[in-house]
Amino acid sequence: MKLSSRGHYGLMAMTYLAQKADEGPTPIKQIASAEQIPEQYLEQIFAELRKAGLVSSVRGARGGYRLARSPEEINVGQVVKVLEGEIAPVECLHSSEEDTELCCSKTDNCTTKVVWEKLRDTMVAVLDDITLHDIVTGSAKLYTQKQSAE
Repeated sequence: MKLSSRGHYGLMAMTYLAQKADEGPTPIKQIASAEQIPEQYLEQIFAELRKAGLVSSVRGARGGYRLARSPEEINVGQVVKVLEGEIAPVECLHSSEEDTELCCSKTDNCTTKVVWEKLRDTMVAVLDDITLHDIVTGSAKLYTQKQSAE
């Protein structure tokens, strides 16, 4: 699975808001400039994040966006799922009954499906375990996982 710019930029912007959580609403122009994200694209991303209840907007001269919950309560998995959809390394793991054309003919008795399910479950577990607070504070949990993989 390759994360699109939508997921990447969205997580960058959410991390920026987590860094500014105690400062009130942050103008989208400021976020876009700081993270080098096209402003119009970021507006589209934030529309989805707002609809999902991850950010809220404040109108007016001192308006902007802020996290809808504390950085400790928002995990990376939530952000990625809103912007990318369900996480799956192969199409047949997230397609519904109606989307059978996305799957191969061996979906029902696939010998490798267990590998893709394990990969998906591991990816979801890692993303759901990391909060915006962990990213902002450089939590040891981010580095212990990396070191144990080496």
